[in-house]
Amino acid sequence: MEITLLKSKLLRAEVTDRALHYEGSLAIDSNLMEQVGLKPYEKILVANIANGERFETYAIEAPKGSHTISLNGAAAHKGQLGDLLVVMAFIHVDTEEASNWKPKVLVLAEGNRRTVRAENT
Repeated sequence: MEITLLKSKLLRAEVTDRALHYEGSLAIDSNLMEQVGLKPYEKILVANIANGERFETYAIEAPKGSHTISLNGAAAHKGQLGDLLVVMAFIHVDTEEASNWKPKVLVLAEGNRRTVRAENT
């Protein structure tokens, strides 16, 4: 039997850009994606700490080192510049593997330029 567990999380990721007329997705600095194991086009769940909005979309790479977190397309309606987000991806694991599973987590600060805490990275 398999269960679904948290795989990757960016906590307190600050919205740096919004692009309403883009086709959709959340653009994330590719360096941050690498650190938590997010793949381009991977399905993600996003929670906006500022307004409580939650939505599903997919991750796309923003330039490495850009510190970008951009709400694109319809997602641009879900937040404002400066809002803090929780970005999560999940994985299906066998119940035996689940007891030892640890997600990769980054807690961000200062416009996504500094990591406050990293877990299992």
